[in-house]
Amino acid sequence: HKARQRLIPELRRSGYGKQLPDVTPFDLIHLLLSENKAETLLKAGQTALVRFFARSSRNIADYWPAIRIAIRNGYAIGKPTEWCDYIDLLRFFGKDLHNAKYVCPADLKAEHDRYMYKKAKAEVQRQKESDDSFKEKEILYKDSKGAFFGLNFTDGMIEIHVLESVEEMILEGKAMHHCVGGYYDKEDSLILSASIDEQKIETVEVSLSQLQVIQCRGA
Repeated sequence: HKARQRLIPELRRSGYGKQLPDVTPFDLIHLLLSENKAETLLKAGQTALVRFFARSSRNIADYWPAIRIAIRNGYAIGKPTEWCDYIDLLRFFGKDLHNAKYVCPADLKAEHDRYMYKKAKAEVQRQKESDDSFKEKEILYKDSKGAFFGLNFTDGMIEIHVLESVEEMILEGKAMHHCVGGYYDKEDSLILSASIDEQKIETVEVSLSQLQVIQCRGA
């Protein structure tokens, strides 16, 4: 026995048919009936975005100018969360969201990470300007760990170096989404950063008294 489904005209017009993976019929129908832009996404084949907005609290309208440019240029948005975060970063820096150069990057991850790091640097700069003790923290860190500055080593692929300032430690924490930025005053701790082709992969904490890795964390 094959189940039949009867659709109201609004759903038939929207292109609703086979259920999308990871989206309940309720969420998909609610999106299509409450947001007419979702119909455009569905008919344009941007199914990843349809799934994303059906399950997300984000508003399609906030990204619509950029989405239209992506559709017009045949740019498939396969990682909606990363792409929307990237668009938010472009908006933060006042970039033109009607420009395909910005909206449709060939390497989304690289551009996302580049702007995320740029934003982190701007936030650290504001922190330096508002925190009167920041300069003192840098002096104390240099006095404590300065003997290890310039320490770099590699196996030919992985590059590892000592983080040489409080600012660098904060940026490392923001880039890798962990709390190493607050480790600048740990006496028995040396923080190093590991990367491949200048892309950060791990943050390493070494015990100076034991000369052993205490912890090693990726993003």
